[in-house]
Amino acid sequence: MTGFVTFVSAGPGDPELLTVKAVKALERADAVLFDDLSSGPILALANRKADMVGVGKRAGRASPKQDHVSRLLVDYALTGAHVVRLKSGDSGIFGRLEEELTAVRAAGIPCEIIPGVTSASAAAAAAGIPLTRRQHAQRIQFITAADVTGNLPPGLNLPALADPQATTVIYMGKRTFPALAAALIAHGLPPETPALLAEAVSTPDQNLHRSTVAALAERLAQDRSPLPGLILVGPLAEGVAD
Repeated sequence: MTGFVTFVSAGPGDPELLTVKAVKALERADAVLFDDLSSGPILALANRKADMVGVGKRAGRASPKQDHVSRLLVDYALTGAHVVRLKSGDSGIFGRLEEELTAVRAAGIPCEIIPGVTSASAAAAAAGIPLTRRQHAQRIQFITAADVTGNLPPGLNLPALADPQATTVIYMGKRTFPALAAALIAHGLPPETPALLAEAVSTPDQNLHRSTVAALAERLAQDRSPLPGLILVGPLAEGVAD
């Protein structure tokens, strides 16, 4: 028997931000393989008879290897099960979706992807700001500031990231932001460029901190909370005038 795999994007954490299609997939799942950041109240929406398997990866913690996660997906689906792979945010944005898709398709297992709210959109909404503005922020760029070693990825396009009229969203960047900020300032980004640190967006632990690139870099070099977070840099991060 061959089952089916649905890659469900769980959004930033608030169950009410799930799509209707995502909820329906969870309700009919035989097994749910979930990330740490997509657990909690969202799992209460899943079929109560489903196998629930945590496969989340968090920096600084022992985590399942990617090939093990892919193997689990395939093994469950080959039993004929409908498997939901529950991934935080939008699964196609820095979620290692491609590796799992490749494994599932190589095994001949049909699958689908259900998109979701990425934390960048949720953070902007929580802060009461848009991500774009005519004339001043006409471009959005999403980057990850941590490679597999936890360090800044090599080959970042620093001149593009230093554009003061773009909205730059930095995922997984709290630890490396001081080094990234120094590099951006060296490439011409004004140190006083607005920056927004958004942690645990859409959850009861949500914390929003408005600052500047230079001041936020100094803060994160001295103290970082364990909460998951992202950083928005650009003219809109200071907020919208009343």
